[in-house]
Amino acid sequence: MKWTAIGEKKLLNRSFLFGITGILLALMPLAFGVLGIEVGRFYGWLSGIGIALQLLGMSLAVLVIRQRRVAEEIQQKAKQMTLVLAVSLLFFILI
Repeated sequence: MKWTAIGEKKLLNRSFLFGITGILLALMPLAFGVLGIEVGRFYGWLSGIGIALQLLGMSLAVLVIRQRRVAEEIQQKAKQMTLVLAVSLLFFILI
């Protein structure tokens, strides 16, 4: 099944789920460091998977923006999702 064959609302929902999961996974090593829990070698894995999921969520939101004949409300939500994921991705890359 092609990603372009899926409805806009479902793509935006998946974008949100991938994005929030990516943010939580990238945030876990930071929280573990503050709490004093030893993460060890899994720090890089959690951060990497979190950043990859954020990129996937952002690409799905951009896919919704680029589709033709999309309702204005859905397009605005996709733009907001792209902005939020871009800022969080920048934050986690700079840390």
